[in-house]
Amino acid sequence: MKDEPFSTRLQHELDHLRSIFNEMGAYLFTKDLDGRYIYANQAVLDLFGCTLAELQGKDDRAFFDLDFSEDLRRNDRQVLEQQVAIAREEINYLKPTGEKRVYWSVKKPMYDRDGTLIGLCGISTDITEHKLIEARMAEQHQLLEIILANVDAHIYMKDSQHRFLYVNQKVCALLGLPAEQIINRSDNELFSPHGANQLWQLDNRVFETGELQAGEESLTDTEGKQHYYWSVKVPFKLADGTPTLIGISSDITELHQLKEQLQYQSVRDSLSGLYNRRFFFEVCEKNLSMNMRHQLTSVLIVLDVDQFKCINDRYGHPLGDQALIHLGRVMQSVLRSEDVLARIGGDEFAILLPNTTLSAAASLAERLRKQVMQSPLPLADGDELVITISAGLVENSKGEQMESLYARADQMLYQAKQSGRNCVACKAP
Repeated sequence: MKDEPFSTRLQHELDHLRSIFNEMGAYLFTKDLDGRYIYANQAVLDLFGCTLAELQGKDDRAFFDLDFSEDLRRNDRQVLEQQVAIAREEINYLKPTGEKRVYWSVKKPMYDRDGTLIGLCGISTDITEHKLIEARMAEQHQLLEIILANVDAHIYMKDSQHRFLYVNQKVCALLGLPAEQIINRSDNELFSPHGANQLWQLDNRVFETGELQAGEESLTDTEGKQHYYWSVKVPFKLADGTPTLIGISSDITELHQLKEQLQYQSVRDSLSGLYNRRFFFEVCEKNLSMNMRHQLTSVLIVLDVDQFKCINDRYGHPLGDQALIHLGRVMQSVLRSEDVLARIGGDEFAILLPNTTLSAAASLAERLRKQVMQSPLPLADGDELVITISAGLVENSKGEQMESLYARADQMLYQAKQSGRNCVACKAP
């Protein structure tokens, strides 16, 4: 190598340099002050479909449609006129095919040894495919945002510290805050301590098990209203390995209320709101079973309204219904919290007095009778309707079934009616 002529070594270095330029994976070029090409690497020559000799001396009009490639001319002028370096996107249209290409171009002024400006040099990387992918991703992201914003569910992402990483518009509306005031804040900053603690139950199971969790949750909104949700929470790891969960919570408040309403209707009388016959008998049967196990006694009272048919005939059935509702309220005001009051049907009611002796029950029944008589129903004309009741009560015997107990209580009611009504009749087993 030492004996190799300088010109040969120089040629080798130039060839090596050209090889590097040709393998850069980018478009490398130089232009003179008039925008004519002086040099270009093989990538440029392949793009234009010409040799270096055919390229030299020509400007971009031979290769690009300059009516649409304004970025190219504007950037070249800025570099040469202001003698500044630029780095930005360029959109160019190839003249032969009209194909649109997008480049990331870096262009700098080029000087001779004396510092005189002689042109520009540039390197452009084709980012057309990257921009297409970027556009598709942006389009998909926008589509996803539209879907997430309009889907009828609260969708969110949280980390293991219960901090929100994403919320859709439904979550923002629930909290009354824009997304930027929710992101990176934890549940205990946004909800009451009770609400946050309830949310953590499902959240923690997701992080502990690494498995999907689903269940019912409830929250109180900014107006103090209780809302119920069916939540599905799925584990998800971010690109950096951070464990998170994605939650989808659907508002089932109306369904929950309907469920409660149906549950209420299944055990309540539609007119009076008291327990109905079916539920009352179920409670009594369970109570009798408990009495037998623990050697306890209970008392059953069966009662009805004296001359109720006359009330209906004189005042009409709507007022008769009001009388039954009024009677239920009066009786509830006298009974203990553990006593069970039910409307059996028509004007007939029944009361279970758990763990009570017959004598104590008789005293309570008498107070009940007096309270009903002393609490007349106000009428529209300013008058009052005095209501009286007759009641029969019995204490359960050991091992007695509900059917037998009720029949005995009904017999006592009949006896009270025979005794002149507005009275209480009782009998030990």
